[in-house]
Amino acid sequence: MPHIVTDNCKLCRFTECVESCPVECFHADDEQLYIDPDVCVDCSACIPACPVQAIYEVIDMPEDKEPWIAINAERSRTLPIVIAKQEPLPTAEAQRAKLGF
Repeated sequence: MPHIVTDNCKLCRFTECVESCPVECFHADDEQLYIDPDVCVDCSACIPACPVQAIYEVIDMPEDKEPWIAINAERSRTLPIVIAKQEPLPTAEAQRAKLGF
C-alpha cells in the first residue's frame, strides 16, 4: 500500500521525509508535500521522519484522511519532484505547535 501525505503537512512542509525516502516520490507546492502512489515503494521510512505525523500508509489511514489518497495522486502528477531537504515554510514552527508536536 502506498503512503499518503495529509493536511498536517499544510503550512509546514518539513522535508525530513524526503531525505529518508529511497525513491523520488515526493512532490511539493507552495503549502505542502505529496507522495506519488505509483512511485512510492512502501518502505515506511518517511512515517517516523515526519515531525508533524502527516504521513500514513493507506491501510492505516484514519477515515477522515481518506480524501488525501486522491489528492496525493492528482497533485503529485503535476508538481515538481523534491529530491533533497529544503527549508520548512516560515509558518512551519507555528503550525507544528498548533498541531501539538
